[in-house]
Amino acid sequence: MASRAIDRIDTDPSFTQADADALNQRFEGVDAGTMLAELFAEGALGRVAVVSSFGTESAVLLHLVAQADANTPVIFVDTLKMFEETLAYREGLTRQLGLTNSSTVEPDADVLAAKDENGLRWSWDPDGCCEIRKVEPLKRAKQGLDSWISGRKAFQSVTRQNLPRFEIEDGRLKINPLGDWTKQDLEAYFQQHDLPRHPLEAQGYLSVGCEPCTSKVKPGEDPRAGRWRGWDKTECGIHAPGDKGDADDLPPGYEPAF
Repeated sequence: MASRAIDRIDTDPSFTQADADALNQRFEGVDAGTMLAELFAEGALGRVAVVSSFGTESAVLLHLVAQADANTPVIFVDTLKMFEETLAYREGLTRQLGLTNSSTVEPDADVLAAKDENGLRWSWDPDGCCEIRKVEPLKRAKQGLDSWISGRKAFQSVTRQNLPRFEIEDGRLKINPLGDWTKQDLEAYFQQHDLPRHPLEAQGYLSVGCEPCTSKVKPGEDPRAGRWRGWDKTECGIHAPGDKGDADDLPPGYEPAF
């Protein structure tokens, strides 16, 4: 599988469902750290990056990646609506884990001026706000990638159940190393490696996104219940099926970062 994937990347950057199926079969029952180390060592992922929100559970995946290859690119989408605590956590965690290739992508200034001039679109159109502040910036960052690594877990919400480790999205391979991890697995890993917690978690923010659309989670609620409370919305859109990442949607003159 590894040699075939490398040969294919040299001539055709698109992954297929057959590639994802083969990787799911190959790494069934293999721990996430070993899986990442083998994939990075083989170069089987092509141009790859980790996309991290630096939220309450992000330290686990980032630690696994740092152990496998600390030079792996890490992309953070700063929507310009983030908690100050998240920005500080990102800086400290990146430094502590020794991640050497961390970058930030932001919304396009012209798009914000045209579609969210007063910065309040989140209050009446959260989907549209996510589109211009998170989905489009990440789409730009992903233009140079063959594959990307996500921190999604199946237990986080009903929309993430039956999550495979490897899947295909717009011809790119999407890797979910923690897809089958439980909350107990994450807690054990935090303790085993003495990883720092997001400063807002102790206050009841179990899933942290943009400040205006994040609230505390009540006892017994879904861990993501505090996101977009009061709206019929559970995802920001970067994990939505059918996101094609078309180059026509990108700002003029954009050059991929990877």
